Amino acid sequence: MSDKACGEGNLSFIKTHRLLLIAVVLATVAPGVAQAAQAPGSERSGKEVVDAVCIRCHGPGTSGAPKIGDKVAWGKLASEGLSSLTEIALKGIRQMPPHGADFTLTDTEIERAITYLVNQSGGKWVEPISRIKPPVQRTGEQIVQARCSKCHEKGLNGAPKIGDRDAWIPRLKDGLDRVVRSAINGHGGMPARGGMANVTDAELRDAITYMFNKGHVPEKTR
Repeated sequence: MSDKACGEGNLSFIKTHRLLLIAVVLATVAPGVAQAAQAPGSERSGKEVVDAVCIRCHGPGTSGAPKIGDKVAWGKLASEGLSSLTEIALKGIRQMPPHGADFTLTDTEIERAITYLVNQSGGKWVEPISRIKPPVQRTGEQIVQARCSKCHEKGLNGAPKIGDRDAWIPRLKDGLDRVVRSAINGHGGMPARGGMANVTDAELRDAITYMFNKGHVPEKTR
């Protein structure tokens, strides 16, 4: 074989070796890159986190972990509140490692998992919204239909009826902001945020405005 042929053969081998090396590196790195690219907008639900991580111990009750469905055990834990339970899960406790040994979990995903575990054991917590990708703001009409109408439609427990300006005006004499604060904190027979924990301040404001204007101001066409 000539020196030229040997040189071309060696060059071909080197190129092939480099291509194989690049392929191996990409195969190793690509999954992590895909995961990182996916993470910002796609937090998992509480059920998904529990099924993937928490079920291993909380399903069978391994090492004293409170079992899913144990109302007594989770009732005591729920009394500590979501913030306290989340802090414990983040730091770890006894046989449970920090983050449940899955450091890809966001704080919100952990909060959702805890909420799911509590709710599967008799609780009625509202699953936390995403801090990474806030939900689209709902209209005042949507909030009223989803929650407020249960009392304000018929004026239960003295709630001002939807569209009854004679009932709303005295409440609004000190300004809309004061009524919004009252709705946030709860008033009389109405619980804080109308019992709808995930409703935002802006959504409450729009809901109150909608109930005041209903039947008096033409509604926007969609």
